[in-house]
Amino acid sequence: MATLKLEIVTPDRKVLSEDVDYVGAPGIMGEFGILPNHVPFLSALGIGNLHYNQDGKAYYVFVSGGFAEVSNNKVTILAEVADKATEIDTERAKLAKERAEERAAAAKEKIDHIRNQAALKRSIMRINCKSCGQDAGTC
Repeated sequence: MATLKLEIVTPDRKVLSEDVDYVGAPGIMGEFGILPNHVPFLSALGIGNLHYNQDGKAYYVFVSGGFAEVSNNKVTILAEVADKATEIDTERAKLAKERAEERAAAAKEKIDHIRNQAALKRSIMRINCKSCGQDAGTC
């Protein structure tokens, strides 16, 4: 069976380099999926959970911003932030979620609502990614 080479990199590190069967990623216009022999493709990434299948098992990586490029059976993810589900600190993500919710609820506090909404979404997606990574049957 044909496979894809999946590489996920951030400005700080190489997160992943694996041969996989399928990649699903959060594009800014919605989720997209990539199988072997996909046509060349370029997309901006949104905030969400990238998932890939390898040997019949699903794996998850939280990504935030960046780009995905598909060419010659290779998927390159250049993300601003990327964390494997196994690397996510759930408690830290829950605290970030609580802080964002508190800022949004404090009407008299002058906050950047767009930035706060992005922080809230990132924390929620990290929590979801962690739970998916532990039990793929729940996602």
